[in-house]
Amino acid sequence: MKKEVKVPSLGESITEATVSNILKTSGSYVEMDEEIIELETDKVNQTINAPESGVLTVNVKVDDVVKVGQVLGEIDTEAKGPKKEEQPKEEVKREKPKEEPEKKLQSGAKIRETEEDFLQSIGSEQKEEAKEKPVEQKKESKNEKRTRMSKLRRVIAQKLVEVKNQTAMLTTFNEVDMKEIIDFRKNEQESFQKKHGVKLGFMSFFIKAAVKALEQYPEINGYIEGEEIVVRKYYNIGVAVGTEKGLMVPVINDCDKKSFAEIEKELKVFAEKAREGSLSIDSLQGGGFTISNGGVYGSMLSTPILNPPQSGILGMHAIQKRAVVIEDEIVIRPMMYLALSYDHRIVDGKEAIGFLVQMKNYLEDPVRQLVDS
Repeated sequence: MKKEVKVPSLGESITEATVSNILKTSGSYVEMDEEIIELETDKVNQTINAPESGVLTVNVKVDDVVKVGQVLGEIDTEAKGPKKEEQPKEEVKREKPKEEPEKKLQSGAKIRETEEDFLQSIGSEQKEEAKEKPVEQKKESKNEKRTRMSKLRRVIAQKLVEVKNQTAMLTTFNEVDMKEIIDFRKNEQESFQKKHGVKLGFMSFFIKAAVKALEQYPEINGYIEGEEIVVRKYYNIGVAVGTEKGLMVPVINDCDKKSFAEIEKELKVFAEKAREGSLSIDSLQGGGFTISNGGVYGSMLSTPILNPPQSGILGMHAIQKRAVVIEDEIVIRPMMYLALSYDHRIVDGKEAIGFLVQMKNYLEDPVRQLVDS
């Protein structure tokens, strides 16, 4: 019996993928659920596992573009293959160098070649070498390293250029005093963790504050489609996560309906899956607004780039103690710069500035504005 290995559903709006790696070659004996092929999409990588145990035949090669439902190969479940440790190693066939035939002198043959004969023979040899010699790949120098861009990285690069070319992106800045949030987390961390089994981080405060601000400035939660402005009435917040394979933005749905604990639990799951490279495609879709925390890498100030088709993205930065004036007194406070990049085609400067001011107000009085609401 032969069992087909097909490209599974890759998520909404994704119809094709690229074969990035073939983990098991044709003729290999594979166990059920063993990883055999890796696929790349413009969202995330996906590994194809063997549906049955048996001898594998692969019908594709690396860099092939495949469609959902396409047959990648098949497994002969009745074929008896060697166990993994007994699998024969592929023999490398080495061709013996061909011996050049010796020139034989025949009666009437020229013993000495003329200069013209010599040049003609050199020319013919060069032509033959040009025909047979393959195009050489660019070689690495001692001071350079070349690696092939993954499809995910290529798509990210393409989208970043599209954002710059197809939107009127501007950025506005503000700062927030983080003292109240820091004090609240310090006082409530132990009881919160004991009750919910997860730590209370900064991100849940920013997500809840963003939802409150988006309710007042709904255009930032909208997008342009043709000649229409579409404003979302739901609050799905994407959180940018840096991984070895590139930037990914898992989405927490319905943040207006979720508690701090529920948000923190989802953030924890996403962080673990991002490190493992097991984020599903569905978890990366449907976002209306994005938050990016460059502060975890030490960034003091930056201009985040929009995540299309969204119209707004908030940039968090490192918390630094600075001297600030409060009620005519100079005090030391833990301060953070905030940056909001927005699409000026749909969001005016007044709304963008108002959004950040509201974020500042909510974050500087979190107990009354967020926790108790």
